[in-house]
Formats: sequence, structure tokens, C-alpha cells
Amino acid sequence: MKFVGSQLAYYLSDRDFKENSKILLKYLVLLGVVIIIYSILFHFIMGFEGQDHSWVTGFYWTLTVMSTLGFGDITFASDLGRVFSIVVLLSGIFMLMIVLPFAFIRHFYVPLLESKKKNKVPRQVLAKTKDHILICSYDIIARDLVERLEQENTPYYMIENDLEKAIKIHDDQVPVLFGELDDKETFILANIKEAKLVLVNRNDIVNTKIILTIREIAPTIPIVAIAADIQSVDVQQLSGANHVLPIKKWLGEQLANRVNTQYAESHAIGQYEDLLIAELPIHNTPLVSKRIREIDLRQKFGVSIVGIWERGRLQPIKGDEVLTHDSVLVIIGNKEQLHNIDELFHDYNVNPNPVLLIGAGKVGLAAAESLHKNGVLVNVVDKDREVCRKVRPFCNQVFFGDASDYQLLKKAGILEAPSVLLSTHDDTMNIYLASYCRQLNKDVRIVSRISEARNIDIMQKAGADFVLSYSTLGSEAVLSISKGQELTVLGEGFTLFIIPIPKSLEGKTLAESDIGAKTGLSVIAIKEDSKVVTLLSANTVLPHGAEIVMLGNIEMKHKFNKIYVNIA
Repeated sequence: MKFVGSQLAYYLSDRDFKENSKILLKYLVLLGVVIIIYSILFHFIMGFEGQDHSWVTGFYWTLTVMSTLGFGDITFASDLGRVFSIVVLLSGIFMLMIVLPFAFIRHFYVPLLESKKKNKVPRQVLAKTKDHILICSYDIIARDLVERLEQENTPYYMIENDLEKAIKIHDDQVPVLFGELDDKETFILANIKEAKLVLVNRNDIVNTKIILTIREIAPTIPIVAIAADIQSVDVQQLSGANHVLPIKKWLGEQLANRVNTQYAESHAIGQYEDLLIAELPIHNTPLVSKRIREIDLRQKFGVSIVGIWERGRLQPIKGDEVLTHDSVLVIIGNKEQLHNIDELFHDYNVNPNPVLLIGAGKVGLAAAESLHKNGVLVNVVDKDREVCRKVRPFCNQVFFGDASDYQLLKKAGILEAPSVLLSTHDDTMNIYLASYCRQLNKDVRIVSRISEARNIDIMQKAGADFVLSYSTLGSEAVLSISKGQELTVLGEGFTLFIIPIPKSLEGKTLAESDIGAKTGLSVIAIKEDSKVVTLLSANTVLPHGAEIVMLGNIEMKHKFNKIYVNIA
């Protein structure tokens, strides 16, 4: 009974349900009044005929006639009584058999279902909720971010102002709050003052309104906003956002960085303390055909090899891998060490031909600008004349037309290009072009963007050497900000982990731990208090109470937890 009462109170707090209930109640009162009037008239007419019945009998007769049951145990003898019976019968058919079911369904049952549907999505978080992340849209970045937050057991809530979308998100088992994004009450109920961070990821105009709303009630909460247009960055920053991320521009730059790796020089893709994480292509260098343990970069330059790209897949290092022309090493060292490597390989693998860029929208334009800034010649292919006009200042040549046209690609330089950058917004087209370009030029380095993570494998099978998605870059950027780390983008699924050293590893050397062989993770540093040790060897001891910094993917991290942390 207590549960029923609480549920009823819950539904009665819904304004629409309450209004409809009032209408139904008014009709029931009208129906009751009619029954009372008929019962009174029953007594008068029965008295006129010389019959005597109780008040209960009057109610009984009225209800049996109105409901068309008409048992016939009580009847009128006069014409007046029979006419009255007809009136009661017809009004009963109308009021009980037709109007009442309709009124019940229209003003109680349907509103009840709507209320249940509407109110199954919560409006507020639990009172003790804190250090959670609030996300203002369940977009492609949010979906990727949610997976990573769940892997790290970080609490989060989606805020949705569209009820149908909120219900769908709720049905997908994603924590969601229903509320208007420009209403301060929504964020108060989300306990924003105790939140760790707010991700504002609507369109640029709506983002500005949301940021201003949040700043009124939470002046110090960190706000991360996603900007579709570079022109919106300043506006959102002035509105109060701590970090504004132009992800599409960054995506273009990240893809351009991977194009640059076709040249025999290291290229930094991330940083941890004083360590730079860089990629080093070895195409046409003396390292080709050698095994990893034979090249001995640590002894010569002090850098460590922590991974190797082979045709789009980042592989852990075991030491016996044979390097090919397609290999790209992931190395770690300081700025001076990387510079020394670049000096050694500077004269190798110089291809003066322009890079081929297919698709010059926002991402492609950013890539073209980045390549132009770094002194790399670019030829562009696009079938939109306006896009071609915008990208022209940053290109060597622009070719208008369909990239599937062999003659057009040949003119654009596909047969001689050192690299092809695919940046159309259609995954299917990028997959097709990756396969096509690989058939036309077996040695070309293919770098591509994608939208859906499920297309990574097929893109790599099609021939892409490096693949990066908008969602991965966005989620990695938000996570890096939430942890206070530098953004490091190794590729799809690979990231940097900082984990307390498990008790099972304390006091052991790196060689004894066998972390790399058992999990595939690459140990790049050990952090003890404020001291970070980056020059590691097989004899480096894993101390008590310190943290270990590793590179790898989530599957590798799960293996690490299973082997070293979750020990029965």
C-alpha cells in the first residue's frame, strides 16, 4: 500500500496527468449527480403507482437499467414509468457504455502511460553524486567517451531535452537526465557544483547559451566545449568555456601529421612529462629488413621503441620483429634524442612529389593548411567547386571532379605521390578509395578519416596505413583534459594509461614483471611522488607506492588487471 501511495503521488505531480485526471473526475461527479436524480425520480414515480421501495432499491434499479443489465425484478406499471425507464436506459447507454470508457481511456489511461513514459527518465541525480561528468548531447563523440568512462569506472550523466531521445538513451542503459539545457534548474538537479567536468557538445550557437547558463550557477566548474567552426572558438571562450575544442580542425591536422611521417624523420604525436612520443617511418632507410633488437636505438640515441605500425595496426614490441618498408616505429625520447635520430635519417626517403588529398571539406581544408605550413606540396581532388576555391591557396594544384575517375587521379599524381590523405565524410567512399589507391600505387602511404569505429578493420583491410576518427579524437581530448594530461593520439583504440603499481609487481624489475610479453603494454615511465623516471631498463625496479605509465589499448589493460591486479 505504501508503494501504491508513493506511485500515485508520483503521477499526480505530473501536470498533464493531473489536468486530465481533473477532467475525468468532473465527469464522474456529473455521472453521480445524474444517478442520484434518477434514483429520486424513481421514488416519486413508484409512489405515484402506489409502490414502496427503499433508497438502496432506487440506486440498484438506476444502475441496472443504465448499465443495460435490466434484471426485470423491479418494473413500472404506468406509461410514465416506462417512458422514464427508456430515458434512463438511453442515457445509461450513452454515459456509461460510450462516454465513460472513452473518458477513462482519454483522460486517465493514456495520460497515465504517457506520465509513466515521461517520468521513467530521471530529472536529477542522487544527492551524494559527485566527481561525475555531465554531457550535453549523446552524439558520436559522447558514445565513444561513454565507453572509455565506463572502462575507467568514472560516473557520468547525459542531459537530453528531447523526451523521445531521452527515453531511447535510457532504454539503452545509459545514465540520462531529462531537462532543458538553457534552464539553470536542470544543472542544479544534476548537482553541477559537485561535478568534475561538463562537456558542452551541441551546435556552436546552442553551446554558447548553455555555457552562459552554467556560468550563472557554477562559476568554477570546468567546461569543455566542442566547436564545429574555428570562428566559434573565441565566442565560446568569452562565454565562459575553459576549453574549446575545434575537433574537425584538429582531425585534419592529426591526419596531416601522419602524412608527414612518410618522410624519414620523427614526428611527435604526444608528450608525457619530458618525454616525447613520436612516430618514425623507416621507408627506404637502412633499418629495413633488420630485427628490432638489431637496430639498438636505445644504445645509440637513448630512445625506446614502444610500438610498431604495420599497415594500419599498432603492434607491441617483442624484439624479433623484422622491419619492412611499411613499418612506422613508435618511439619515446626527449627532444634532443629525437633530433639526433632525424639528423641520421635526414637524407633518406625524400619524395619531392605532392601529397594527394581527396576531399577538402572542413577536415581536408585543415589538413591542407597544416601540410602547406610544413612546406609539403599538396594536390587536391574534390567534386565541389566552392570547396576547391577555398582550398586553392594551400595547394600545389586543385583537380575538380570525381576521385573514382582514373584519369583524374593519374593527373593528380596518384602514381608518384608519397602519401594519399582521404578526408571525405563518407566512410564507404573512403574505404573504396583506400582500396583503389592501394591498387594503383602499392608503395603509397594511405591516411584516412572515418566516422564509425566499426569501419576501422575494413578500412585497414582496404589498405589504409593510418585511420583516425572524429569520435576518437574528441573523446581522447576530453579524457585528457579531465585527467590534466597532454593529448596523445596514437591511433584508434590506443592510449596512455597511468596505473598504481600492483602489489604483485612491487620490488620486481621490469624484466621479471614480463609486462610487455604477457599483455602487450609498453612501459614508458615510472612516477614516484613528483619524480618521473623515463630512462628505464630491464633492471629498473618497480617501487612500492609508485605509478606506472604504459601505452596500449583497453584489451591490453584488461589483461594487465587480470594477471597482476585481480589475483585471487
